[in-house]
Amino acid sequence: MFLYNRVNKKELREKVKAETFKRITLSFYRYVNIEHPVNLRDELYAYWQSLNVLGRIYVAKEGINAQLSVPEHNFKAFEEHLYQIPIFKEVPFKYAIEDDNKSFFALIMKVKKKIVADGLKDDAFDTTNTGQRLDALTFHKMVDEPETVVVDMRNNYESEVGRFYNAICPDVKNFRDELPKVLEVLEDKRDKNILLYCTGGIRCEKASAWLKHNGYENVYQLHGGIIQYVHQVKKHGLESKFIGKNFVFDERLSEKVTDDILSKCHCCGVVSERQINCSYEPCHTLHIQCEKCSEERKGCCGDKCLADYDKVMANTI
Repeated sequence: MFLYNRVNKKELREKVKAETFKRITLSFYRYVNIEHPVNLRDELYAYWQSLNVLGRIYVAKEGINAQLSVPEHNFKAFEEHLYQIPIFKEVPFKYAIEDDNKSFFALIMKVKKKIVADGLKDDAFDTTNTGQRLDALTFHKMVDEPETVVVDMRNNYESEVGRFYNAICPDVKNFRDELPKVLEVLEDKRDKNILLYCTGGIRCEKASAWLKHNGYENVYQLHGGIIQYVHQVKKHGLESKFIGKNFVFDERLSEKVTDDILSKCHCCGVVSERQINCSYEPCHTLHIQCEKCSEERKGCCGDKCLADYDKVMANTI
């Protein structure tokens, strides 16, 4: 048995597109001590592969972070197997807001140093001393309170397409840059109630502990993240205070929450929510580009990439 994919991406995509059964896209995480992450990775990979589970999973000594696509007819077996592992018993699942059955095309499971890279030493702060978890409805009520500050703990390309309407969105490309940045933007707000949110909650776990380590007392986090929030406000017939799209790290790229379009084409500035990766493979930068600019620039994010892309294509003819 191989613990990696041996089929090219094109074949994998065609295989999933040809499936006639329904899949369930979900995510889960848990910070927990895993003594032998390689052994756990091997066990999970073997069983999940037998169930035709697809997704991207990171396992580390500090826990697990998983985004998955599970065949509906195998979901019960998947859940029972996971829950029989003591450290994962009753770990909560977050189900996709929108699901087109094509979120993942392969099963990728990696052992990492950390499930969320923070750029800090393992003993830099107590990651278990987290902020208070708020359910979606309580978070919804607190968002508008005058003594509340809402902070987006995601990357700038995520908040660009969707965010809570009054959130502070640090302009950073990754989480390791966000931890010091959030201290900077909140320096004069120590007496406020700090409400943190992210996609599913995993980054807020660390971020809230980081803020408490740095002397912030009134720190709260949206339990279950944006995903759980959207499900709950819909269930209760409330108007979402998260507007635009929820960015996701799979083939879908995003899930529509409201009809608001917050972003603009990086090339011409026209309102657009179209996210694509730069056509020039060495770059592959995710950017916002309208249909017109995409056609003119062949999907490249800038002039240099377009010139390099044309050179590569000329040499392949």
